[in-house]
Amino acid sequence: MRGWFQALIFVGALLPGSHALADVRVISPGVISNSGLPEIAVAFTKATGIKVISVGSGMAKMLPGIKTATPAADVFMLPMELAGQLALDGGVKGSLIPLARVEIGLFKKPTAPYSDISTIEKLATVLRGASVIFFEDPKSGSMEATMIGAMLARPEFAGVKGIPGGGNAEARLKSGEGDSNAMGLGLLHGVHNPDNKPTDNPALMGQLPAELQMHIDMVTGISARTNNEKEALAFIEFILRPEQRALWQSKGADRY
Repeated sequence: MRGWFQALIFVGALLPGSHALADVRVISPGVISNSGLPEIAVAFTKATGIKVISVGSGMAKMLPGIKTATPAADVFMLPMELAGQLALDGGVKGSLIPLARVEIGLFKKPTAPYSDISTIEKLATVLRGASVIFFEDPKSGSMEATMIGAMLARPEFAGVKGIPGGGNAEARLKSGEGDSNAMGLGLLHGVHNPDNKPTDNPALMGQLPAELQMHIDMVTGISARTNNEKEALAFIEFILRPEQRALWQSKGADRY
């Protein structure tokens, strides 16, 4: 508690240009880098004068990068499983902090009708009716892609024409790939709701049924290798503020 209180005082006292402040280097995978981190970083820099350097990394390279890369990251954002492994390896200074949940959802052609995917049975019916289901290749090391591949291998989804590879499924559908019955599975990087009511994204069918547990739970923390603990603490305190919740949500990250 004392550390977070000190961080709060630190952020409140900062004025751009009034201190010789260190940059904050943040390492994160695409699941959170595409879910609000750039916008949060801009807001933090505007409020404090501290520059945020975002270091992207594929999921398979995250832990080696945090442990050995130079310069060292100050703050990491990781799926809960990888963050737990990092903590067990002694790579965390202080505690792991729950950050947000990012859901995996179903996308369609922008002009295609909406379908009810509120249950596993209804989702399976919709997926089997698609000409193709685009999703990223699990061989890339993407956690999202691995989860989708495992889901489509379940008996309930027998007969679904899943095609891995080719990058982001939502972008592919919007760019014109596939026919009018093509669909895609991928992370939700925008506004959505559990009841899957239409949003301002006409390509979004909705998030998958909760029973499938198709989401990635993200946590954050300070790297044991940081030399800028004060600035790192200030950054984490800032991104967890209640007033930042709406920004995270607008990019698809549901804050805990």
